[in-house]
Amino acid sequence: MSDAAQPTAAEVRAAAEAVKTALDRHLSAVERRSGEEDPAVYDAFNELAAAAEAYDELLYDRYDEVTPFEIPGEDTLPPYTGPEEPSALSVLIRRDYAVAEPQRLMAQARRVEAADEEAPGTEASGTVHGALGLLFGEFEPDEIASRHKEFGLEEGDSTLWVTAADESAEPGEWLEAPFEQVDPQRVVCRFDVSAVFDEEFDDDIDDDEDIDDGDAENGDADLAELDEDLDTDLDEDGEPARLEADR
Repeated sequence: MSDAAQPTAAEVRAAAEAVKTALDRHLSAVERRSGEEDPAVYDAFNELAAAAEAYDELLYDRYDEVTPFEIPGEDTLPPYTGPEEPSALSVLIRRDYAVAEPQRLMAQARRVEAADEEAPGTEASGTVHGALGLLFGEFEPDEIASRHKEFGLEEGDSTLWVTAADESAEPGEWLEAPFEQVDPQRVVCRFDVSAVFDEEFDDDIDDDEDIDDGDAENGDADLAELDEDLDTDLDEDGEPARLEADR
């Protein structure tokens, strides 16, 4: 960071004072808490986390120093305040993919087109955008998730949230904005999948402990063999040799 962009010493001092104030407020909220899931404690906790993060950043920018604070991530859910006996629920799912093999993707879409006698004359499978529309219209999301490699896709992060409701929504009530106004305090549970978790796990493993080089090499060979078995070969026209388009 350039000297011109660095925070002033006064700004760092003010941020430190803000941390002290947030600490006092958090302690007071804890002392007056009305239960295990007191929203006042939750709000004070968030204020303290934000103040500590701001101070940490300014301290580093100004003095190239860090604090011992571990700032909680944004994926931490607040205390549950929904109904104890929900009469309805919503399941929100997000799955990210990278289009790793566009040609394989469009080849699969061409097979869907060829099997559909009522398909329009224009070939949507000629573009990645059109091919995605065809495949996600033909196959259920769970099937695409289990067969993503066949469709030339590479998995990214995914998450599933189960949220509680007092009553079921009216038909068509939320279709225009299905993911807006989700209350994190009504999340019953969530399940996250990310490569970042694998990286954290790998960092905790001692590479020199209980690992035999010969076994590792054999394991790599087995994995390569398995990848070849799972991978769908393309024929001479670039079409997948095996695909069950009709369900």
